[in-house]
Amino acid sequence: MTFLAPLRAATCALEGLAAEVPPARIHLSPPHLTGGEAAALLAVLDSGWVAPAGPAIAEFEAAVAAATGFPHVLATASGTAALHLAFRVLDIAPGDEVWAPGFTFVATVAPAVQMGAVPRFLDVDPASWTLDPDLLRAELAAAARRGRLPRAVVAVDIYGQAADLDGILAACDRWGVPVVSDSAEGLGASMRGRHAGRGARVAALSFNGNKIVTAGGGGAFAADDPVLVARARHLAHHAKDPAPHYQHSVTGHSYALSSLLAAVGTVQLAALAPRVAARRALFDRYRDALSDLPGISFMPEAPWGTATRWLTAMLVRPDRFGMDREALRQRLDAAGIESRPVWKPLPDQPAFRDAPRAGGAVAAALFAQGLCLPSGNGLAEAEQDRVIAVIRGACLA
Repeated sequence: MTFLAPLRAATCALEGLAAEVPPARIHLSPPHLTGGEAAALLAVLDSGWVAPAGPAIAEFEAAVAAATGFPHVLATASGTAALHLAFRVLDIAPGDEVWAPGFTFVATVAPAVQMGAVPRFLDVDPASWTLDPDLLRAELAAAARRGRLPRAVVAVDIYGQAADLDGILAACDRWGVPVVSDSAEGLGASMRGRHAGRGARVAALSFNGNKIVTAGGGGAFAADDPVLVARARHLAHHAKDPAPHYQHSVTGHSYALSSLLAAVGTVQLAALAPRVAARRALFDRYRDALSDLPGISFMPEAPWGTATRWLTAMLVRPDRFGMDREALRQRLDAAGIESRPVWKPLPDQPAFRDAPRAGGAVAAALFAQGLCLPSGNGLAEAEQDRVIAVIRGACLA
């Protein structure tokens, strides 16, 4: 039996090493597969339709239409591409003003700026963190008196919360200003009984890797008007004129989605409803476990709809919690947990330092205090407990 002694010693040594291995890093919102993606990819490969054409594209567009209620959908290479196409079909020209909330990701206005438009940033409503319709209404009236209305207004769905599109549309319709909905973060959210973005002239969706459902990239241009979608489809395929040779009356883009990504996206879209429910449950568990801490509060849910809680976002008041948002983020990072500040307001970004703005105190306060917590659909309860424990420990330290 003496030969067992070295084996036991080696086993104990390995167990000791295993105990010293740190737990796996917890990421903010990693892709989560359903299990059906591989078969869908193989089916596309077997069909030979690998290029951005064929039945997989049509199936994906139909799935997006079914999920959102938009009757006409164009699959695009990204959500940013869909926004660019929206500005193209609205004929944004150099010098035109495009208004948007300052509390958003850069892609909301970047394509318009690259087309020569001038961005103007408006503050958000603290009750929803989305574009403030009352401020928009007042600013539009002032712009009308100046004789310089915006060429378009972009409403933005934030962290899975739909903007108050009805209020925004009412303000813009008075002056004939079209509305684009940046719904890259809004897939699955509802707004007064309809999907986020419905009612806007165009809605842009994203299927980036960190979204609730992903195609590994990709986006969608959605609209009620088939003419707008047809124009966007033409532009997305290099604006090729109908001819046996390559002929172009205008220049377009290579914005079509791969059939491979479309197949993945179609499988993922089938899981949208349970994933929204799971993200909402994660949010509720965070809120229930942390709301008793001084200085901690969570993103409110607007009364006009149901948010997906794509990311759980909370606010940290340093005077009550005992440390600021950035110190807490670093504490989480040291524990192997990824978190991220909420959006830095675009008018405070170097790229937009000279852009006009209206208000901004709400967005600035959100950025100073806001932190997004791990919210992936694959987040295990034990992993969420790790996040909660670090935050509670930071408060009690």
